[in-house]
Amino acid sequence: MRFKSYERPINLIDAYLYQVYLVAKSRGYLFDLSKIRTIGLYGVSKVTRGQLVFEFSHLLRKLEKRYRKWLKELKGLDPEGVEADLVFQVVEGEVEGWEEALREKRRSD
Repeated sequence: MRFKSYERPINLIDAYLYQVYLVAKSRGYLFDLSKIRTIGLYGVSKVTRGQLVFEFSHLLRKLEKRYRKWLKELKGLDPEGVEADLVFQVVEGEVEGWEEALREKRRSD
């Protein structure tokens, strides 16, 4: 929903994936840059602080089941201090309204 609400969703997706590529490269991962356009958009899409905290908590729950080593590294972080990707501008607010349906689906999975 976040990407769909942007005026040019494909541009935002490519800009986001470009940031993912930069992080992957810095960590020594392989990432095929030819599959995306390198677009530099910064702070163009808003994300609420509540949504970031929610997504970070969701990540920790996934790591509990899938990758405990990384969970140990992240568990000590303050969810309120989590930073967003550079394409997002963090604003004060609660969990996004569209997240409710996803929350319900995750509970049933």
